[in-house]
Amino acid sequence: MTAHQELDQALGELESALRSVDLWNTARPDPEAFDSVQPFCVDTMDLAQWLRYVFIARLQALIEARAPLPSTCEVAPAAEAYMQNSKPSNRAVVVAAVAEVDRIVTES
Repeated sequence: MTAHQELDQALGELESALRSVDLWNTARPDPEAFDSVQPFCVDTMDLAQWLRYVFIARLQALIEARAPLPSTCEVAPAAEAYMQNSKPSNRAVVVAAVAEVDRIVTES
């Protein structure tokens, strides 16, 4: 399996994880929110929005274009912090899915 295929599968699992904890159906941010220069668009989106509309979308675009993947990816710590007050089982499923995406991108 290529890195792109592995990443595509991991992104599907991340989507499933977000759906399972009711974080997938977040409102689409206003167009200006995407202009943020802050990490994770923290000033214009919550992390669930960023994961769905920026992170997953950008990685999917790279997969479709068979473009080179970023040299590193470290989103799991942000997911852990964002979900710190969530039910432990919800936090675990989302953080594990994000960590798997991190691993695939960083090791590719």
